[in-house]
Amino acid sequence: MTRPARRVWVETIMGTAVSVHAHGTPAFVEGPDAAASVSRAFAELREADRIFSTYREHSEISRLRRGEITLDDAHPLVAEVAAACRDAEQRSGGRFSASWRGWFDPTGYVKGWAVERAARMHLLPLLAATGATAIGINAGGDMQLGTAAGSDWVWRIGIADPHRAGEVLAIMDVVDGAVATSGTAERGAHILDPRSGEPATGVRSATVVADSLAEADLWATVAVVAGDDLSWVAAADSRSGMTVTEDGSVRRWVGATEVSVVTYADSAAR
Repeated sequence: MTRPARRVWVETIMGTAVSVHAHGTPAFVEGPDAAASVSRAFAELREADRIFSTYREHSEISRLRRGEITLDDAHPLVAEVAAACRDAEQRSGGRFSASWRGWFDPTGYVKGWAVERAARMHLLPLLAATGATAIGINAGGDMQLGTAAGSDWVWRIGIADPHRAGEVLAIMDVVDGAVATSGTAERGAHILDPRSGEPATGVRSATVVADSLAEADLWATVAVVAGDDLSWVAAADSRSGMTVTEDGSVRRWVGATEVSVVTYADSAAR
């Protein structure tokens, strides 16, 4: 079987490398429609960064924090994200919160939401085009992926081993959906438990597969905060996921059910 042609576009937006991967016929991946849609997706992400960045002095979020505007005065997307964050706080049992510091900071939610929104508005509609096989967007390892109807394409996503640089711990196959990974392996203990204000350190890496990148990103963060407690999985809108703890233990779930993981070492010892 001939593999489809591939084209990749890359820009640095929201403080990370964002890449769009298109697969299909040469006419599709090199055509003006794909290029224009990718350009619009990148523009959508730059606009989200302008609105939501906590580092930009004149962003809506920075102005809200300084009391220069109210939520009613802000861009309508801010109210949409604020409502989603309140819902996420309730569903996660307080393991996620955008307001625990006393001001609104949706950093832990908005990147996944923005990338998914750009994908659904500008990229995934391309799958209906003649010659399209698959298209996906990757923002710092968090992905929204799609495959054209009738195609046998499968996205094979390697999950990095957080304890061994350059090694792959698992492969997750996705046809249509999202994958998000969070943890301490790349950036240290940067995720704080909003219930205590202390760094969440028990989980080295958490990966969640879901229909929606906003949901996958949310629950990957929750998994890090929750540590060894997987009670939140029942309420999560996820398909599957896995956590790797500081001591190397791996836990996996499918839907709301935890599944056993047997390693080669475990098998050899029996």
